[in-house]
Amino acid sequence: MKQILSLVLLLLVKAGFGQSDSLVVYKDPRIDQLVRKQAEINEFTTREARRNVSGFRIQVINTTDRNAAISAKTRVYKLFPELKAYLMYQSPYFRLRVGNFKTRKEAEEYQRQLAREFKNNVYIVNDVIEVDPTDSLMQEQ
Repeated sequence: MKQILSLVLLLLVKAGFGQSDSLVVYKDPRIDQLVRKQAEINEFTTREARRNVSGFRIQVINTTDRNAAISAKTRVYKLFPELKAYLMYQSPYFRLRVGNFKTRKEAEEYQRQLAREFKNNVYIVNDVIEVDPTDSLMQEQ
């Protein structure tokens, strides 16, 4: 019995050392497509994150009257077509903010002009603004 057990153990040990050291991996070609797609998604999401930075906007109106806010937005677009207007609703108020200013000094120039057109409180607020990522690339060169 001991001899049979020894023989079986010897064969198992021999079989364990008899394996080759090479390993062959077969890769599905769709994995490369998935990697490229994930890289595109990562680029898009980081590009979007680079578009939004801290800056300033000018708050033109803060009212509970939706029609007044919409007419103010229309008036801003007529008077200052270069400025982008953002109409936000935070119950019960409609707020109209304009511009994407990186510095407060840029915003102050437009604030004076807007204050002449809109007699209510027109003031500068800190906000997350939209910037064009290609602008920052051009400035670095």
